[in-house]
Amino acid sequence: MSFTTRPEITGTFGVATSTHWIASAVGMGILERGGNAFDAAVAMGMVLTVVEPHLNGPLGDLPALICPAGADAPTVICAQGVAPAGATIAHYRAEGLDMIPGSGLLATVVPGAFDGWMLMLRDHGSMSFAEVMAPAIHYAAFGHPVLPRVCATIAGLATFFAEEWPTSAAVWTPGGSAPAPGSLFCNPDLAATWQRLVAEAEAVTGREAQIEAARNAFYRGFVAEAIGRYLETAEVMDAAGGRRKGVLTADDMANWQATYEAPLSVDYNGWTVYKTDVWGQGPTLLQSLRILEGTGVGDLDPNGAEFVHLVTEAMKLAFADREAYYGDPAHTTIPTDTLLSHDYAATRRALIGERASLTQRPGVIPGYEAWAQAAIARGGLDTQAGPGPGAGEPTMAHLTEKRGDTVHIDVIDRWGNMVSATPSGGWLQSSPIIPGLGMALNSRAQMFWLDPDLPSSLVPGRRPRTTLSPSMAAYQGRPCLAFGTPGGDQQDQWQLVYFLRLVHQGLNLQEAIDAPLFHTAHFQASFYPRATIPGHLVIEPSAGEATIAALRAKGHNVEVAEPWTVGRLTAAMREENGLLRAAATPRLMQAYAIGR
Repeated sequence: MSFTTRPEITGTFGVATSTHWIASAVGMGILERGGNAFDAAVAMGMVLTVVEPHLNGPLGDLPALICPAGADAPTVICAQGVAPAGATIAHYRAEGLDMIPGSGLLATVVPGAFDGWMLMLRDHGSMSFAEVMAPAIHYAAFGHPVLPRVCATIAGLATFFAEEWPTSAAVWTPGGSAPAPGSLFCNPDLAATWQRLVAEAEAVTGREAQIEAARNAFYRGFVAEAIGRYLETAEVMDAAGGRRKGVLTADDMANWQATYEAPLSVDYNGWTVYKTDVWGQGPTLLQSLRILEGTGVGDLDPNGAEFVHLVTEAMKLAFADREAYYGDPAHTTIPTDTLLSHDYAATRRALIGERASLTQRPGVIPGYEAWAQAAIARGGLDTQAGPGPGAGEPTMAHLTEKRGDTVHIDVIDRWGNMVSATPSGGWLQSSPIIPGLGMALNSRAQMFWLDPDLPSSLVPGRRPRTTLSPSMAAYQGRPCLAFGTPGGDQQDQWQLVYFLRLVHQGLNLQEAIDAPLFHTAHFQASFYPRATIPGHLVIEPSAGEATIAALRAKGHNVEVAEPWTVGRLTAAMREENGLLRAAATPRLMQAYAIGR
């Protein structure tokens, strides 16, 4: 086994990490001009919609954990939009569907990301709407050096855009072809949208009033109106191979807003780890920690076969429960207390053997047996089905350039304010560009099922069970660590491996990120066509040939990834003496950490 690490970033002024170097630099620039972590996060989030449009967009989704300086625990900002009023199982079935497509107009829920950023800025930021929007407007109007992966994504879909989504072709292939890597790429329609929002905000007086004016213009003004007009008549090709109309309306947008809520948490080895509620997959990390308690996982070689096997089997059990029991707790009573209890974890832990499990094994909780049986039955979906144009699980870019992905941001400022945010959705490949806005709708509705009476069944007003999963952690009661990653179903897998190595091996932030990573696709995928691959395990070759051979001997269906391709973790930490640390993955040469 051989791998090298870079030094972690340190500072006392502030640290910012993101999945794009421009966004990290923008965040530090905001901090240097006197802004706080919340100002920086919002500016970074807006910039990421411009420079990584294949990974996120303004009409996407946003869960975030925020922790103001001195707070005892973080708070969740839920900007995960809900299913539109017209999104009924009956309507989708009448469209000839037995599964929600992974792209197109029926895949969308109410866009949430923008309102979540504005909630954060209004209540916790210090800068004006115009100040935090200025960098995004600049890069959209005057251009940014476009990433090779953006170019490859556009090139792979250029013919489809020209034939089926002409509004997307006009934005992404303005000269008739994909941009060249490194060339300056502009999105003038997006710049004009942001500029009009700033103008409407500045038509009123006062920082908070201006932010509210921008929210109103977006959700009840010209942005919502443009979306509503387009969807009244648009009928476009989706991943299921049909041309279909959407059901989202301007009224759906007007009747929704982002909210605050308490996080879920568990204690582990002196740490407290915080995640969103079960409308996200984050509690799988908490369940995995519960299962691993008392197993001696901290005494194992963190790159050895026994560690990889134990952690993988724990994750399989936690994710099986995700498929059976997770959903919107505002709509359905979820047995969350049981899922996170020590007693339940003990029953799950007892199922881990010396061989890799090849079946779906959700726990059977009294009163919820039908949910477990339904999850087991779904686990046999056809794994050979193609994802369709513009669809697919947001995962590793080396697997296919046509798939969407996600971005992640961590920021800590000199005062100790902390943000961990994972915006996603509204990718350039998820849905056609809304004419005149320069942005596309999200495809998060694909995580609903079209079977009734499940916690993740399609119901108007319900949040989809998202994969987006930012994290924070406190050590001995003091919140100090923000971390996360893009990666769809892999997000909490990579974060779990990272956190275990950080806690048990005494590695610094960068060393824990750089160590060999692994994940499994054994369980039900969240993204169309929702496949399972029993026993699947992806691992980086730096784990070593002996480890890989031993895992195969245990029955794992091992896929050895290309070197330095698994995981896109970033992290930031504040020590008790005020020293700040940050780190970002070198994988794919895109993420960045900066500090001063």
